[in-house]
Amino acid sequence: MKHISQKIHVSDSAGAVSCEIMQPDIMSCMYVFAHGAGAGMQHPFMVRLSQALAERNIGTLRFNFPYMEQKKKRPDFAPVAEKAVACAIDYAANKFIGVPLFAGGKSFGGRMTSQWLSKEKESGTVKGIAFVGFPLHAAGKPGVDRADHLKQIAQPMLFLQGTRDALADMQLLEPVCAALSNATLVKFEGADHSFHAGKKDLIPLLAEEMNQWILSVGFVQK
Repeated sequence: MKHISQKIHVSDSAGAVSCEIMQPDIMSCMYVFAHGAGAGMQHPFMVRLSQALAERNIGTLRFNFPYMEQKKKRPDFAPVAEKAVACAIDYAANKFIGVPLFAGGKSFGGRMTSQWLSKEKESGTVKGIAFVGFPLHAAGKPGVDRADHLKQIAQPMLFLQGTRDALADMQLLEPVCAALSNATLVKFEGADHSFHAGKKDLIPLLAEEMNQWILSVGFVQK
């Protein structure tokens, strides 16, 4: 497996951000994997899930959002974060020409990816979005407004969600996904937003569910 470290230019104001690619020897597709609001691309969860995906022939490109690169605590505003997503996807598409490209991420990163894609109606570059814990609402503030933009996305969507996720009340998320003909919801019983569920290691299961979904949408050969 190849490990590639690189910088991706976002804009003159935001500067460049770090990215890291895990490229398995046999690669069926590439997943642009954005991090959550509280931890960057080198968080152990991000690294371990990328390794588990590589074992299933799925390459990953992890990248930092500008605020994380600059060691700031406050996440970027949506236009800046969405621009970073766009640049990371563009970089992956140009580096791995002909390789099916998927995108998404952990929590905030997945939502910024889907917000960007909801505005790119003519983009066929991204074959699907995989959310690793979609943040439907803030903790203690249930609502579904954050899901409104999902109606504008034509690509298949995978929601990997813990049933004890404080940022996604399952009684709200289930009808949201049911109303989207292109959505697949996979629930992890007892898991919280960080996919902690007692002593059970869910990372291999997350990777396998994503692998099976990618195969099911038809852009990757078994």
